[in-house]
Amino acid sequence: MNINPLYQNISTELNRGLLTSVEVIQSLWGGYGELVRLRFEDNSIIVKHVKLPKTVDHPYGWNSELSHKRKIHSYEVEVNWYQEFSREEDVRCRIPKGLKCFQSEEEWLIVMEDLSRAGYKNTTSQANKNHLTSVLHWLANFHARYINTKNEHIWQEGTYWHLNTRPDELEVLEDKKLKEFAKLIDTELKNCKYSTIVHGDAKLANFCFNSDGTKCAAVDFQYVGHGCAMKDVALFMSSAVKPEDCSKMQEWFLDTYFKALTLALEYYHPKINSIDVELQLRPMFKIAVADFQRFIKGWKPNHFKINSYTDELTFKALTYLESRR
Repeated sequence: MNINPLYQNISTELNRGLLTSVEVIQSLWGGYGELVRLRFEDNSIIVKHVKLPKTVDHPYGWNSELSHKRKIHSYEVEVNWYQEFSREEDVRCRIPKGLKCFQSEEEWLIVMEDLSRAGYKNTTSQANKNHLTSVLHWLANFHARYINTKNEHIWQEGTYWHLNTRPDELEVLEDKKLKEFAKLIDTELKNCKYSTIVHGDAKLANFCFNSDGTKCAAVDFQYVGHGCAMKDVALFMSSAVKPEDCSKMQEWFLDTYFKALTLALEYYHPKINSIDVELQLRPMFKIAVADFQRFIKGWKPNHFKINSYTDELTFKALTYLESRR
């Protein structure tokens, strides 16, 4: 068996015993490496192997130097996350434990726990109510745990689409009113009273579930950073609920999240007024949707996440902001 020497070194460094197989789980976005499972005789681990490509191959043609630098920094942030935030297991918002990080000038190896061994063996592209509820509970607990937390080693503004890092997409945005309000939307989210740490890429594909979908854990922390919790909620809804179902699901979706957030705040920060938190955050949902639309309409104007529901909610957000000018 021809095994990458780097993976053999991990086996030795972590004293895992005989390395029996290497399973490539998936390639990383844009040709930046691979995610692999290393199997040993009686255990397994996950390795995110980042290797800078000689040429950048973005699926939609965004091959700028800014895009490349953003991607590089995202892996640096992820290394910091696993080194600083993943040591203590929290069953309320489970993530993989970071085991070790190896870094050179052009390669990163992020070695982490294999969540499948902890019971989170499943992913899904078709979320049912169990999946939706468990992720909303995860998000609520994650946001509650890190409310008002600041850390200099993660993104100072979380998510991959925030305005400061997407000038190229804003430049080509054809929706004139959304373009006009882009800065105001961004400012509104930045000034959110109860800032927290957001996952930053809370799409359905980044959650692993137990057998019946009632519990989940999150992976992929490249864009974790400070921000308004509604950014995660808005992105998750766009990835997990069919566009034609979003309007009728919205009230249940937000009610489920905020009920979980109230309980999570009682657990993590009992002195914080959960009623005020909800009053401040709930109106920000439409602002977060409008913010994501600003990005995606410039990035890929024919994307399925641009639809009548998101257009309507974006219109409400812009009307709300215009009334406050």
